[in-house]
Amino acid sequence: MSGYVEQGEVVRNEQIGSDVWVMDIHAPKQAAEAKVGQFCNVRVADSTAPLLRRPISYAGFDAEKGGTITLLYRVVGKGTEIMTHLVPGDTLDCLGPLGEPFVTSKNMLLVGGGVGIAPMLCISSHLKEGEEAQVILGFRNESETFWADLFNDTPVKVHITTDDGSVGTKGFPTAIMPDLINANAFTSVMTCGPTPMMKGVAQVAKDLNVPCQVSLEERMGCGTGGCLGCGCDGAEGKRYKVCKDGPVFPAEEVFF
Repeated sequence: MSGYVEQGEVVRNEQIGSDVWVMDIHAPKQAAEAKVGQFCNVRVADSTAPLLRRPISYAGFDAEKGGTITLLYRVVGKGTEIMTHLVPGDTLDCLGPLGEPFVTSKNMLLVGGGVGIAPMLCISSHLKEGEEAQVILGFRNESETFWADLFNDTPVKVHITTDDGSVGTKGFPTAIMPDLINANAFTSVMTCGPTPMMKGVAQVAKDLNVPCQVSLEERMGCGTGGCLGCGCDGAEGKRYKVCKDGPVFPAEEVFF
């Protein structure tokens, strides 16, 4: 799917952490068709600097109330820094929805870290009838736990781990996965975040025989499969374009 180019109108652009912002954009075509796990590729400037779009996962979408999409982004360079200066009424060139979504199931364990928490929030906010989920959020320390507040209006139970033990369970998300999986009849595990975290999550899921899907975070150029800039190796010698074949993959296809 190549998505739509929409000149989205910024509705909200607020800082929620030291370098993390949340933006609501009126983009009704994307809001109507987006699926959990897909992403939007935004052009942050009309000039050639910066040249490339920035891929950002949907943290939410609301087709019925205003036709908005929600993006969570971290300021990591010039492009995302430009985004922080947008105010309500400004426009942002948005291309989406792009990529393959998560395939949800009846009882999910969601594991997120960093901006990889955004697609976990999206799943939690768009559970279908008969679906339920619990989520593990992994942080370095207490200063990052503002992410957990984003789940307050969702029906999921949130578990927190911190590297230093300042909040929740000390350790990585994998530290509490076995107990949760053994105590619940999870039908799938879904994860997004730093690659080492996802590899650990995928391994625990494999050891405990729970299907796992991972959402890869890669640098992208076009976002539609044309530039080959986001290639990754797959099982049995396959080569994937993360933007088009993913970003969501069965874990065993990309971690082997």
